[in-house]
Amino acid sequence: MKPIQLEEVPIVIKDYVKNIHSITFPRQGCTSDVGIIQSDIGRYALKRTKKPQFNAWLKKEIKVLRGLNQETSLPVPKVEQFVEADGQSWALLEFLEGETVRAALSKTHHKGKREELLINFGKVVSDIHATPCPEALKSEKIWLDDMLNQAVYNLQNYEVDGSEDLLEQIKENRPSKTKQTLIHGDLTVDNVLVHNDVVTGIIDWSGGAFGDPRYDVSLAIRPKPHIFEWERDKLCFFEGYGGSILSNEDYDYFINLYEYF
Repeated sequence: MKPIQLEEVPIVIKDYVKNIHSITFPRQGCTSDVGIIQSDIGRYALKRTKKPQFNAWLKKEIKVLRGLNQETSLPVPKVEQFVEADGQSWALLEFLEGETVRAALSKTHHKGKREELLINFGKVVSDIHATPCPEALKSEKIWLDDMLNQAVYNLQNYEVDGSEDLLEQIKENRPSKTKQTLIHGDLTVDNVLVHNDVVTGIIDWSGGAFGDPRYDVSLAIRPKPHIFEWERDKLCFFEGYGGSILSNEDYDYFINLYEYF
């Protein structure tokens, strides 16, 4: 995606941060442009989306973050400003120090440090699931019903990795019921920040909900290059989490569900 240009930033955001000195660009996701603003009054993270689907996701993320800001002590960014204009959405968020768990793991070749990072990653996932869910995120609907309905819509309207046959399969072979908790909804090694081996932030909350914690855990341990490709990585993660809550069938189910999001 094209990086954010200074002249594109809405005036209400420019006024809020005072004088912008620079915008730098971290590793980009595929749904939004992200810039780190350095201004007279400090650093902020700025997200911009351009497509209706991604605009809706950013608006949902802001709702989730506001609920988490008000009702929990989780290390999530504070919402400073949210602007919708000219078919685009802009979110100005508190800047959280740190690098992603993926980046930290890719840089360390020390076995003990690596294991500590994975244990801390498991702990923060457990912390999320143990945190009372903000009332604004609770729904009368069952989370999995809602996700399957969204999967059908996404398959019909957007480009997704899943097929119609796979979707029919996961609709017919649902996992056993479990207690719903606060979940992140995209809890990968790219969405938890660490600094000096300590978790400093949890970002990208558009999938935040009162839902099935096995979905978070499945995404957390999904193999990436040189991460969770070995059983030892998973053992460290589950040591931090407090034990495994997944069967192999559960894992396959939720990874297949993720193909539609």
